[in-house]
Amino acid sequence: MASRFPLPNGAIVEIATGFDAAVAFTALTNAKPPEATATGHTLTNDKIVLIDSGWSKITDRAVKIAGVTVDKFQLAGLDTTDANLYTAGAGVGSVIPVTAWAQISKVNDFATSGGDQQFATIGYLEDDDDRQIPTNRNPLTLTITVEDQPTAAYVAAVEGYDESKELAVIRLKLRNGDQILYPGYVSITSTPTTSRNNQMTRTISVGLSGRPIRYLAA
Repeated sequence: MASRFPLPNGAIVEIATGFDAAVAFTALTNAKPPEATATGHTLTNDKIVLIDSGWSKITDRAVKIAGVTVDKFQLAGLDTTDANLYTAGAGVGSVIPVTAWAQISKVNDFATSGGDQQFATIGYLEDDDDRQIPTNRNPLTLTITVEDQPTAAYVAAVEGYDESKELAVIRLKLRNGDQILYPGYVSITSTPTTSRNNQMTRTISVGLSGRPIRYLAA
């Protein structure tokens, strides 16, 4: 039976270390989830991909592939049914499949910040009090504190992203089987902390390029 008090203990953090060639799709439906048309594609269910689409609201997000059939596949976890937000026919683009992952091991802390709702203040001449209306949200940032381990396999990948400024994917695998995907731009502190009698650590920062998506365990 699932715990009444979910804990992050036992979670695994991974970073994408390899990508395949982009798979172009010539149509993307207004649906939940949207279905892409890509003649001759070789994608499989559960493959993780980064999206490049004419619909900016889903561009640079990381999603899981589902509903694979001949020449078609779905972008699980997305909802593009609203044609006022997603102009019909304008979502064509491509996906870039992740081919390999490395575990970010010995994680001390995995924290998120940002994502706060912003408001515009409106006031009319006859009002005694101003009012607020919602606008955008602040961008999200991940902060991952890890033990200093310069020979760990993931370090070269993280430092490579820091240097190249290319888009990456972080995957958090919870112990109950849920997975959360975080697309973003990765950096890492160049030297470890060196406080006497304290563990030496480095900090990985991820500026998210799109909203994360959580996939519940089957």
